[in-house]
Amino acid sequence: MTVTDLVLATRNAAKVRELTPMLKRAGLAINLLSLQDFPGCEAVVEDGRSYSENAVKKAVHVARLTGRIALADDSGIEVDALAGAPGILSARFAGEGATDKENNEKLLALLRDVPERRRQARFVCAVAIADPEKVIDVVEGTCAGTIVARERGGGGFGYDPLFQPLEYSRTFAELSPEIKDRISHRARAMEKALMALEKYLIRKEL
Repeated sequence: MTVTDLVLATRNAAKVRELTPMLKRAGLAINLLSLQDFPGCEAVVEDGRSYSENAVKKAVHVARLTGRIALADDSGIEVDALAGAPGILSARFAGEGATDKENNEKLLALLRDVPERRRQARFVCAVAIADPEKVIDVVEGTCAGTIVARERGGGGFGYDPLFQPLEYSRTFAELSPEIKDRISHRARAMEKALMALEKYLIRKEL
């Protein structure tokens, strides 16, 4: 069986840590790499109008520059009381280069007077897979929940300390990685993406 390189189109170490076990559990014949292995690969401007557009743009960019299959994701949090904001601007909600802490503080400030019953939100993730010649597939996953009144928990990253998924009394940052990796928006998108990746690898072997 041929082992195929797969490049995770990110330099975010926390995201790599989250994606790696999902990919390894799939049992595919892949050698996992990330942009840390390609320091000369410049960043792509994420100016798409949707998560899927940004994910595709990153995957295609990295696949062509590295000559390998690339997997990219774009995700964000959408809050009903803010008309779906911050959405695709989640990573830079408090400005370009904003830290997770700054983004979380801005979100909490905007929701300060919003009662618990109106703090519904959802995480959305799009995952795209591309080889140097084409887009293999692009899929999405979501996870619904609410925004809590203060940061809770030391795990995860991004808005995890503020997001409490439905049917749980703990935030993503308080849940074990095993539970989060099963129910999160990224896990649900990855489940679909891995099915597409497996079919692609099987076709390559034939």
